[in-house]
Amino acid sequence: MRAHAFLSLLIAACTGAAAPQVRPGIDVLLGDSAHLVRGLRVGLLTNQTGVDRAGRRDVDRLRAAGVRVTALFSPEHGFLGTEDRPGLPDAVDSATGLPIYSLYSGARTPTLAGLDSLDVMVIDLQDIGARYYTYVSYGVQLMREAARRGRPVIVLDRPNPLGGVLVQGNVRAEAAPPEVRVGILPVPMRHGMTLGELLRLANDVYGLGAALTVVPAAGWRRTLLFDETGLPWVRPSPSMPDLESALHYPGMCLFEYTALSVGRGTPFAFQVIGAPWLEADRVLDRISLVLSGAGSGERSHQPGAGSKELSATAGVEISVTEFTPSAPTDGKYGGVLLRGLRLRVIDRATYDPTRLAVALLAAIRAVHADSLQFRDTAFDRLAGGPELRVAILSGRSPEGIWKEWDGPLERFRRTRGAYLLY
Repeated sequence: MRAHAFLSLLIAACTGAAAPQVRPGIDVLLGDSAHLVRGLRVGLLTNQTGVDRAGRRDVDRLRAAGVRVTALFSPEHGFLGTEDRPGLPDAVDSATGLPIYSLYSGARTPTLAGLDSLDVMVIDLQDIGARYYTYVSYGVQLMREAARRGRPVIVLDRPNPLGGVLVQGNVRAEAAPPEVRVGILPVPMRHGMTLGELLRLANDVYGLGAALTVVPAAGWRRTLLFDETGLPWVRPSPSMPDLESALHYPGMCLFEYTALSVGRGTPFAFQVIGAPWLEADRVLDRISLVLSGAGSGERSHQPGAGSKELSATAGVEISVTEFTPSAPTDGKYGGVLLRGLRLRVIDRATYDPTRLAVALLAAIRAVHADSLQFRDTAFDRLAGGPELRVAILSGRSPEGIWKEWDGPLERFRRTRGAYLLY
């Protein structure tokens, strides 16, 4: 158990305070807002994360309450959340016999035509709190089609696992076409918004004109991270095993489209980076040097020591490690022993994974200039443009890169205020 979570439990035990009883949108809907779906033909966009506080599936709860669910829709990774390959076929839910229309297949027209026989669309997906996650794009797709047909949309909201206070990283300058799927909204790498809030923003950004209602998660406060909600952790995607991985994801996801592994095919995806050629000790040494602007020097990495290091390495422990991916879904280094770095969050309030990712990229570039290769188009899609990749390859300092984020982040904080629900 991490120190932060243990301390919270200890305080609660000593003071007699109960842990927060957060109720996801599905519980709130059936508790006091069932009139929104009563007597209507309902389409439900969800996956394995669409569960109530007790872990029971939305579709089962709705049907047991007499709600007429007639069609299911699934995003990337499928209705069960177990697939990590492109393109998924339509299917049938074995428990209910309902059709499952895959929005991650190539058959867009037949899938969306299924909306014609519905009265209302309900969306319940667990976002992870980072711009790159694709679930918001499927919500946008359904909202657009529902608006074209004059159908209302209801979002059953869930907490942001990373909390709703911190916003970090660069801000995408403008929205991408929803068909892009990855990182489409003009938000930071870590945006501090729930899916319901993001879709409120998207409704305006894309001018969808959807009749959108967000049923909030009762009892959630923006200061609460997922393990403080009392809700069961359900993997939002196959390579998101726990909250520790989610906390690193807004930064470490950038390594997906480099020549380094992010630990897919291990139990600790996004908690490590590595490659056969990585000289992890030298990279660890180099982090403090690229942050200080020095070109040489002895090993001096001390996480959290010094104002410049604090901005990148505060709140995280970095250690040298080895790991071997097994059948990694990204195809990187299956069965190969990799040298790498392991990350562990030790202070959630000060840790910024986006700044750490830039510092690591700069350090790896300094040590392994020939080996740090990018898949340019895909990396730029994650990073919101080519600027970050170009800056790393040109040897710019991490501080210089971060400084350019300050203005857009402040403007985003003001913009997002209009869409926050908690």
